[in-house]
Amino acid sequence: MKPITSMRILIVLLAALPGLCFSGCSGQGEPIKIGVIAELTGELSAVGASCRNAARMAADEINEGGGILINDKRHRVEIIIEDNNGREDLSEKAVRKLVEKDKVLAIVGPNASRFVIAAAKSAERNEVLLISPWSTSPKATIDEAGKPLKYVFRACWIDSFQGSVIAKFVLQTLGLKRAAVLYDGDSEYNRGIANFFREAFEKGGGAVVAYEAYKAGQTEFADHLRKIKAAGPDIVFLPNYYQEIPLQVKQAKQMGIRVPFIGSDSWGSHELLEKCPRDCDKYYFSSHFAMDAPAAATRKFINNYQSRYNRIPDDVAALTYDAFGMLWQALKLAGKPDREMIRNAMARIPRYNGITGAMQFKEGSGDPVKSAVMLQIRDGQFTWFMNADP
Repeated sequence: MKPITSMRILIVLLAALPGLCFSGCSGQGEPIKIGVIAELTGELSAVGASCRNAARMAADEINEGGGILINDKRHRVEIIIEDNNGREDLSEKAVRKLVEKDKVLAIVGPNASRFVIAAAKSAERNEVLLISPWSTSPKATIDEAGKPLKYVFRACWIDSFQGSVIAKFVLQTLGLKRAAVLYDGDSEYNRGIANFFREAFEKGGGAVVAYEAYKAGQTEFADHLRKIKAAGPDIVFLPNYYQEIPLQVKQAKQMGIRVPFIGSDSWGSHELLEKCPRDCDKYYFSSHFAMDAPAAATRKFINNYQSRYNRIPDDVAALTYDAFGMLWQALKLAGKPDREMIRNAMARIPRYNGITGAMQFKEGSGDPVKSAVMLQIRDGQFTWFMNADP
């Protein structure tokens, strides 16, 4: 018998390689299409930009790792972004387009509650999973009869929890007993959080001495502020969007209102810091995310986002990133890129440790149980002040 040469050994091994699969091997599956609905134009364009940026970053990270692994197959992710222009009708239309034309497996967004409520109805009819990063209105995940929607989830807590957190903070941490509220009465979000705050504040022993609603798009608040000043509050609650706060605070101070103001998660855009660097200093607001959080995963996300976009991420970006993180977990748990299986997997995620904290879903509900944080505006930055647990 002739000895086997090293060259012959190499030839035999190379011939055998196509039939071998070691533990790290996986096949290539079809690309997975995920829809994103964001407020890229309109009054909340900063919110939409953060959502879009985080969505692209989450998808790129998955693709740079070879795609998402589902049952021994790797699938690249394709993000299809739709601008709802800050409109309810276009939010509903975007769902239909993403489902019928683009054939997406799931949708992330919109963000503002009034847009999510419109989109949710379409998602439910089309039986496609929709995860809103930032919508806190309880109505976003329930139908008109108050029953939980099957296909609609969110990455944030809801306003009944947020309202009680802010009320408790004012009463117990700040020690203030008389509050006034100024809110947009035409907005589902603003109206809802104002009401939840009032209920919790009065139940906790405080008094809401003025409760003023203004019209959407209003820019002069003198009549409302005059009533608030006359009522003599210790603090004024402004559950309004970031672009409105600087004007409201400025007009209040011009009228001689010297008490502090407090806000909700709608304050959390860095545009607020740019437009209200001094007048809003030392004020508090509730949020989903602390930029100065010590957790390693949070710091990594912040650094990567800042390196990529040259700006610090806000809570919308963090929540969008978490919405995609939960979606990746649901896809893996489903074991197949199928709409119904992904929705069912999403509902049974036992726990997700995200950038904005740990969260899990209760039976039959798309609302996660998770903590809030209270932030303070200090020297032009959002800084962590305390956590508020469920």
